[in-house]
Formats: sequence, C-alpha cells, structure tokens
Amino acid sequence: MTLGDDSSCLVKLIFLGTRGEIAARTRRHRMHSSLLVSYRDASVMIDCGLDWLGKFERLHPNAIVLTHAHPDHAWGLKKGAPCPVHASQKTWRALEGCKVEDRHLIKERVPKKICGITFEAFTVEHSILAPAVGYRVSAGHSCIFYVPDLIFIHDRAAALKDAQIYIGDGATLTRSFVRKRGKRLIGHAPVRTQLAWCRKEGVPRAIITHCGSEIVTADERKLTAKLRAMATEPRLEVRIAYDGMELILR
Repeated sequence: MTLGDDSSCLVKLIFLGTRGEIAARTRRHRMHSSLLVSYRDASVMIDCGLDWLGKFERLHPNAIVLTHAHPDHAWGLKKGAPCPVHASQKTWRALEGCKVEDRHLIKERVPKKICGITFEAFTVEHSILAPAVGYRVSAGHSCIFYVPDLIFIHDRAAALKDAQIYIGDGATLTRSFVRKRGKRLIGHAPVRTQLAWCRKEGVPRAIITHCGSEIVTADERKLTAKLRAMATEPRLEVRIAYDGMELILR
C-alpha cells in the first residue's frame, strides 16, 4: 500500500495476539488479541488481555488504549501499567478495581491524539456489562478501523469512511453468535457480515483478528479458500491475522 514516499509517514502494525476468549491455542493464535500501532518514535498498544499480565511491559508501549473491559482485552492491567492508559468512561467504570494510576478518558466521536496517532472511538454493540467501542486510527497518510468484538457499529458509514483496512472480529465465520438479554443484543457478528459492511462502505482490505475456535482449529488452506468465497468482490482483500504479523502502511 503506497500513498507516498515520506518515511516519516510510515505506520507499522504488529498483531501482538489474535486469539479470542477460547481454550484452544496454536502457535499462530496463542495470545489474547492486541494490536501495536507504531508511528515515528512512538507506539500505542490496543487492548491488553489477561494473557499479557506481567508480559506486556517488555513491549515498552508509550500508551495503551482499551476497546472494552472484558478479561481478554483489559485484565492484563490488573496490577497496573507503566504508561498512560486511555479508555471510555464506561470501560473505566467496569475496571474500577484495576490498579492503573495514569488513567485518561476517551470520549466517543471526539478524535484524540495519543503519541501522534489519532484515535476516534465509535460505539459498537457487543456486551451489556462491558460496553465496547471500535477505533478509527489515523496517522500520516494511513487510516484503519479496529474493532475486535462487535455485533454492529452504530455509525458505520462514518467509522469506515476512507478507511484503508478494516480489522474485525473473528469469533465466528458464518453462524450467528448473537443472543438477547432483555431487549439488548450481545455477542459477535459473523465474518461474512463484516465483509458485507466493507463492500458496502468501499473498504478495500479486511483483516480478521480475535479468532474463535472455528478459525484457530481450522485447516489454513481450506479457511483461506472459504474467506475468498465470502468476499465475493475481487477488489476486497481478506486475510486472517496471526500472532506476530506485521504490516507497514505508507
């Protein structure tokens, strides 16, 4: 993806972990889902699940941003963090007992610059007890949307406008993983549904993370063929992320 030759505009993405809250683990999907976004001389870690407890410090992130308070996204911070942590007010309420001292608030639909990278939170449906957001992340010439857990995005057109990459929820490929709690829906949108969003909003590239058992235990070649069939639109590139995968955006 080349949008310019200025190396100062490079954005690096490292998929630190790609496993959801499941028992299955493999070499490619071992750690709870987390993304490291690096720009110029700084890096921001998105989510820090329980697998990262006592381990994430060696990554030396300049800041951490949380999507929501579920254990596989936030409980790596139970003993605190050596850097600022940013989250929505609802997430901080759910993490009241967490020992993070340097807490910062991210307001929904208010872009916030963190270490030179702009984060804009969009409300998504996923959980009642741990309300979630997805992030429109912009730096240099690059823009992605990161949302590892969701049923739907409330303002999807704005969230995905001109995004180069959609990074989404791999809990399920095709079957419904949506349940009702009273009048509220909770759970996960299938990958097939998320790819339809990308086609509709003109996002050219989709990467699936937060992988469930259906992905983690699958034969990789068969899985790749299935994903390509789901994409239907040849201009939509789709792939499954794995732990340690790196991308450079220009």
